[in-house]
Amino acid sequence: MASLPLLLLPGLLCDERLWREPAHALADLAPIHHADLTRDDSVAGMAARVLASAPPVFALAALSMGGYVAFEILRQAPQRVARLALLDTSARRDPPKRQLVRQAGLMLAEAGRFVGVTRKLLPQLVHESRVDDVVGEDVMAMAQRVGLPAFVRQQRAIIDRPDSEPLLPTIAVPTLLGVGEDDRMTLPEETHLMHERIPGARLHVFARCGHLPPMEVPQETAAVLRAWLTAA
Repeated sequence: MASLPLLLLPGLLCDERLWREPAHALADLAPIHHADLTRDDSVAGMAARVLASAPPVFALAALSMGGYVAFEILRQAPQRVARLALLDTSARRDPPKRQLVRQAGLMLAEAGRFVGVTRKLLPQLVHESRVDDVVGEDVMAMAQRVGLPAFVRQQRAIIDRPDSEPLLPTIAVPTLLGVGEDDRMTLPEETHLMHERIPGARLHVFARCGHLPPMEVPQETAAVLRAWLTAA
């Protein structure tokens, strides 16, 4: 039976593969919509493009960079978001050291030196037990599909994103917060901060998981999202 549509926002260098298994598992519960975050160089532009083609009202699930866009959607059209799930993301801007790392990566990419996600980088994205299995291979292939031009636009958007911490206490929809306990890319403390600030938010920690729960632990991710979608 069709219910509230579920809109899925991917992370940096991610496409629909990120949500593939959870989306399939939830297809009996809700119409699934995948957002394209590859065409704009600001979170405001990304959010506006998503809203232009999204259902009138929807449940919104986002990971990492997708979370930055989710906050912007809440700024632009809060009345259209009925439920919110934020995985492995942060409401705060990057600290100065992280900003410098992003700027350096952006400069290399703009010079044509795009390497995507390398095997050396995988331990920053997935749990060490998945670096050498099919998950690691899929993450690298996904980054190559997204490609250089989209990576440059996405990094510009991430670097220039606004601080969303002031928004947290105003969020008034059922909210799920999830994070891999071994996430090295967005530290779990960022999720715990949001849990403290968003009224009534539910927290789920994915054990033995890195930055990408929908790919690393898809069945657990689907179960947690199902509970969030069906909760009173």
